[in-house]
Formats: sequence, C-alpha cells, structure tokens
Amino acid sequence: MITITAILRARKGAEATLRQALLDVAAHVARNEPDTVDFFVAQGRDDPTVLTTYERFTDEAAMDRHNGSDAVATFFKVAAPILDGDVVLHTCREASAKR
Repeated sequence: MITITAILRARKGAEATLRQALLDVAAHVARNEPDTVDFFVAQGRDDPTVLTTYERFTDEAAMDRHNGSDAVATFFKVAAPILDGDVVLHTCREASAKR
C-alpha cells in the first residue's frame, strides 16, 4: 500500500475555499477511483487554516492515476492562489494498518 500525507495551509479567510476544494477531490475519488482505498480530509482544531489529507493507494499506478487526474489539476488551480506556503507531501509505503 502506498500512502500520501499532505499538509496544506490556507491564507486567513480562505479556509472554507480550500476545504471545499479538497472535499471536491474526495467526492471525485469516491465516484471514480476504486484503487484509491482511502482519502481522508481533516482540518486543524486549533488552527483552521491547516488542512491535511491522508490518502491510501493499492499501488504506485493507482497513486499516479490519482495525481494525474483532472480533479487534482482542478484542485491545484483553485488552491494555488490561496495557499500560504508550500504543500508538504510525505509519500510512504504503509508499514501497518488497523482494520
């Protein structure tokens, strides 16, 4: 299993827009990406400008299909002007999972 954790920070006042853009990707994943096993979106409790995703893929090909999708391209068009800093990505091989 391949995982991605992404940490994003919205500019103040743009939190809702960034959150909705991520939720739009999540909806696309649910409808169209059977090899994306999980796609979680979370928003900081203490700092709502911080959003994270945790994504699980069956393999690298599934991750590549997701990252190359129109939904991800659209997300970055929306997100680029409202991000406060770079997106921090951690791509990993899953070591353990609780089911």
